[in-house]
Order: sequence, then structure tokens, then C-alpha cells
Amino acid sequence: MRIALLSYRSKPHCGGQGVYIRHLSRELVALGHEVEVFSGQPYPELDEGVGLTKVPSLDLYREPDPFRIPRPREFRDRIDVEEFLTMCVAGFPEPKTFSRRVAKILKARRDDFDVLHDNQVLGTGMVELMEQFPLVTTLHHPITFDRKVDLEAAPTLRKKLTLRRWYGFLRMQGRVARAATRVLTPSESSARDIVADFGVDPAVIQVIPLGVDEVFQPPTRPRVPGRIVAMASADAPIKGVHTLLEAFAKLRTERELELLMVTKPQEGGRTEQLIEKLALGDSVSFVNGISDAELVEVMGSAELAVVPSLYEGFSLPTAELMACETPLVVSRAGAIPEVVGPDGECADLIEPGNVEELRATIAALLDDPERRERMGKAGRKRALERFSWRAVAETVAVAYEEAIAAHPSNTGKSTDREAQRSTHADR
Repeated sequence: MRIALLSYRSKPHCGGQGVYIRHLSRELVALGHEVEVFSGQPYPELDEGVGLTKVPSLDLYREPDPFRIPRPREFRDRIDVEEFLTMCVAGFPEPKTFSRRVAKILKARRDDFDVLHDNQVLGTGMVELMEQFPLVTTLHHPITFDRKVDLEAAPTLRKKLTLRRWYGFLRMQGRVARAATRVLTPSESSARDIVADFGVDPAVIQVIPLGVDEVFQPPTRPRVPGRIVAMASADAPIKGVHTLLEAFAKLRTERELELLMVTKPQEGGRTEQLIEKLALGDSVSFVNGISDAELVEVMGSAELAVVPSLYEGFSLPTAELMACETPLVVSRAGAIPEVVGPDGECADLIEPGNVEELRATIAALLDDPERRERMGKAGRKRALERFSWRAVAETVAVAYEEAIAAHPSNTGKSTDREAQRSTHADR
């Protein structure tokens, strides 16, 4: 099959969209399919054999100058103007503007692809493309829970109003999701939320868990005594970092520990302020922008890892930590229990946001090295058995074939479809 993968931003290594695009595209190519990725900035890192068509935006949120003011010569068309004006009134324009840009490109390339795959763009341009192409949509989770948590954490009415404007794109995404004829999602938890929050017909939803890359392996060197690792966006309230920092501060009064966080906090942001308030500056450190190999080394260096999120649609870092045999303390939130399995086997589960339970659970696990070892080995076994990118690609490819067969443009082409299926099976 000739596949176009669409992603409005595809940051490498973190932020699940870029990770999903890279590994899925690689495995689809390995299965013999042709794959071309269409992405806005930040562009993905892709493996050999995968094509990339850059769909540049104004890149208004790039580091180190987010919410920047573009120069007049940067504006190319009305879509650019809309993107900038939406930012100026505190909205988030990228899903909509990317979808309109990529729709223009693909309408001129109607004969180049058998199927399109929307990686949570859910912009209005996707509805236009559904008429011309078979289209499969991946919805990792509806961002409605993120909006709820951010609004609850907002300190002022003005901040709440700004956040409501920022999350205004969710109304569009809900409409587009309801128009989709095939929706893929990585967990049963996300599937329930997609139905409840976006009103999508359960009959069009298929759960396909994510995979773990083979690079994630157990450590070859001893773990660092007293080191705890966390994989969480530092200043996003939904990631539960404040709960972790408060629990860690209590633990630090009892024992020598260090907390290593794989993230980049905002300068002067919520996390930095809390670290200063709790006097944790000498025991909390951050790493970011590291390679896969360096990330694996970090994951395998800790005596245990913590995933304190208030919600996750899947939590790929949790599965990757399991593959590194790192014992876990995680929140009983969203899809995390689906990823780790029964409580106590691969991870200890705690109530989201419960500082004292998190403190006590970490302390007990730190004091039981034999249990940590059993937990790590059970986690790796579960990761290897359940989370394979090759299995993801094989299942997604079947979803593509079914979408192609069901599209109105293919009415009367059953013979051609059967031939395609036979060729794919031979591979």
C-alpha cells in the first residue's frame, strides 16, 4: 500500500506524536509498504526508507522564542494570517491550519496514495480529505482531561479564560472525530473517553496498544543508589509533578536520594518555584534533548521510576521503563493500569495526587531490593509480550485495508482488493 501519515507536529523522542510516527512508519516500510510522512514543525526523525514532506507553519511556538511575532515576509497566504491571528487571541491554531495546508497538497496528489492516516490532527481539512481518500484516524486520547486539569489549576479568572480560549480547538476536533469512519486508539481507557467526551460511535473505534522499541534494554551497569527517575512534562499539571516533588521532599528528610527528571522546566515556572519552596535544588536535576541511547541509560540508572500522572491515554514511557527492568510506582489513572497490569506485579499503583501514599509506597519499595528485582523482571517480560511496534504496524495495516475496501471510491473494486490482500499475506 501507498500510505500518507499526517502529523501536525512530530517532536522526536518525546511527546507521543513524533515517537508514534517514527516507529509506525519504520515498521510499515519493513512490511513492504510505501510510507510518506507529512508533518509540520518540529519535524520528525525518520528511519531509512520513509519519505518526509515538510508542511511548514509559521512555527509560532518554537524554542527558545514561543509566541513569537513573525516578520512580514514570512507570511505566505491566508492560512498563515489565520494562524498568527488565532495565536494573538490566545487560541491554538496548529491542528486546523496544518489540516488546511496538507489538504491542499494532497488534493493535487490524489493518485499517489491508497490511504491517509491522521495522527491526531483532527482539523477541518481532514473532513475534506475523507471524501477523496480512505482515511484512518489515530486519537491517542481526547485532550478534554488536560483542559479540565489545567482549568482547575489556573490561579486566576483571567488565566481560566485564556485557557478556555487556548483549548477552543477541541470543539473542532470533536466534530472531526465524529465524522471519522475508523478511529484507532491505544487503550480501552482512551476508547471510553473518546466516546464520552467526543461522542464518537463505539463501533468505529479499534484499540491497538503502542509498541516499545528494541533499544530499551536492561542496564549493563549497576543502578545508582538512591536515584529516582521521572518522565513527565515539568510544568503540565496533568503530569502530577507537584505531587511527586512534595512526596520526594518528605522522603529527603529520611534518606539520601536524588530525583532525575527527563524534561525541561520553564524558567521561573511552577516546577522551579516549588523546587525552591521545598529547598530541593541540590537533589533534583533535569535532562532533556538526549538521544535514545542516553535515554535508555537514564532509565536503567534508577533504583525505581515514578509516573505520577493524573491521566494518560497510554503512557509509552511507562512501557519503555518496564522494558528497561526499572521497577515502578505509578498512578492509577487513565490507561496506566492497562499498561502495567495487576497491582504489585510490574508496578505499585497509587491514587493520583495522593502525596502521602506516594511517599510511603516509594519508601517501601526502596527498602525492598529483592522485590524491586522481581518487579523489574516482570515488567520487562510484560513489555516484550504485549508491546511490539511490528505487531502495531501489522494490525494498523489491516485497518488500512479495511478502510480502503469500505471507501465509496472503491465500490466495485473487490477483485483488486483481494489481490492486494493476497500480496500482503505473501510478504
